Amino acid sequence: MSRLPSAAPDPVTIQVLFVLLPDSLALDWAGAAEALRLANQALQSQGKPARFELRFVGPLSQTVSSVGLMLCGLEPLPAVLREPSWVVLVGQPGTTMPMSSEATQAVLHWLRGLTLQPQRLELVTICAGAVLAAHAGLLTRRHVTTHHHHLAELQAADVGCHVVENRVFVADAPVYSSAGVTTGIDLTLARIAQTCGEAIAAQVAQTMVLALRRSGQDPELSPFLAYRNHLHPALHRVQDAVSSQPAADWHLASMAAVACTSSRHVTRLFMAHAQIAPLQYVRRIRLAMAQTALKAGHSVTQAAVLSGFGSDTQLRRAWHQLGLPGTPSHPE
Repeated sequence: MSRLPSAAPDPVTIQVLFVLLPDSLALDWAGAAEALRLANQALQSQGKPARFELRFVGPLSQTVSSVGLMLCGLEPLPAVLREPSWVVLVGQPGTTMPMSSEATQAVLHWLRGLTLQPQRLELVTICAGAVLAAHAGLLTRRHVTTHHHHLAELQAADVGCHVVENRVFVADAPVYSSAGVTTGIDLTLARIAQTCGEAIAAQVAQTMVLALRRSGQDPELSPFLAYRNHLHPALHRVQDAVSSQPAADWHLASMAAVACTSSRHVTRLFMAHAQIAPLQYVRRIRLAMAQTALKAGHSVTQAAVLSGFGSDTQLRRAWHQLGLPGTPSHPE
């Protein structure tokens, strides 16, 4: 008798530490923190555990933000970090990052004691937070970016790092850096997609009413994200449902039921707001899910079942029709 596979263990919660100095730019940390909170909310709405534990730490128990809001109850910089953890560094107002204050020196001393490792202890920098990391020696031989006002300052802080200009964000694990302000949200969305799946990232972007952005050198948007840059709530409901359960029996009537409208109107919604036919959207989502399954080590047959294709043949046919590189057996 064959044995049923055991249930996969719940994913480990990631501890996210926002390191806040006096005058830390409010949108740098608040935008990223809200995106992570919304990711937890989206996961829990699906009956899944939250993935992110947000902590706000610093050398002072209370300080003032860039907009004058007093921040109280900050935790001290922890002597030991459990794994996995992300350390988030943000910018401060001004054309250069002030390094001489006692608070900044305390943070630099703490940062120099960290040993970064992919998926264990990772660094996220927003805006001139990269300059702080450079002074701590955490960016040597890494490709990084920062706000355009701080590019020269970043290179001077560590001549051994590779500063990349004109990028929304740069990923060079275990270091992830963004250009600053709203691009910190872009980077956080990318990290949510990497950690929780692109469907969750799409839901977060929708909730934040965020126009999804990527720089010209970043990979093309996946189907989970590429058709979500609109504000129509009924269409978002349909896309959420398809992305969450791509293997379900999706057809015009079932999508129309989710949107609480007619089959004809749901087609009009897709064409007007997402610029794609509804059944073509389902096929692209299923192909994206199949690609994810294949990358995770599943066979072509398993990937076809998980993604909602009726057979290997249907998966191969859709793969060929969409012009994806390689084949399901040998994806490029």
